[in-house]
Parts: sequence; C-alpha cells; structure tokens
Amino acid sequence: MALALPGTDHGYPFTRHLDVYKVAGKVFLIVTEDPDEQIITVKCEPEHARAYVQAYASITPGRYLDKRHWISLGPGPGITKRLVTHVVEDSYDLAVDRLPQRDRPRTR
Repeated sequence: MALALPGTDHGYPFTRHLDVYKVAGKVFLIVTEDPDEQIITVKCEPEHARAYVQAYASITPGRYLDKRHWISLGPGPGITKRLVTHVVEDSYDLAVDRLPQRDRPRTR
C-alpha cells in the first residue's frame, strides 16, 4: 500500500528487520519485519498521537523515534486495515507537507 503513494521508495538503512519507507528522503513509515513483533511506526501530529494512544491499547508512542511525533501500531483490538491505511496516508501527507514545493511528488 505505501509503495503506491507517489514518490515513495523503501529500503533497510538501519537493520534487516526494519523496512523504511520514504518520500523525497523523508521517513514516513517503518515496518518491523520480525514475525514475532509485527509493528508499524508512522509520523503523527502530537494531538492525534495522544488520542490514538489513549483510544487503542496496541498503539504506543513511537518506537525508535520522537515519541511526540510518531506512533507505533501493533496487532490488537480495533487495529483494522482501514485504520492502518489512514495513519500511513496521514504520515505520508505530513512528510510531503514539510518538503519544499520543488521536491514534492505529483499529487495522488
């Protein structure tokens, strides 16, 4: 799903278990590829991050990154494909919004 977003690429710059998705060099998604610990970490506005953490037991402040601006989602009650899609797209949009106009990919 994330690779369908314009200008997205991915790789393993940190470790073979972390698939990192970027747009114009800006990270917006980290997928933990350890089958015993399935977690995604996304960029999030601080007020939304607090609300998600309070609303869902399997959403925690971002692992590996700034805990105010990132959240991590693991499997659990209420974690649906729709929710995951929503937070990934929001994270992508936050990353794109912070890019200079000339570096932004074509709209989706």
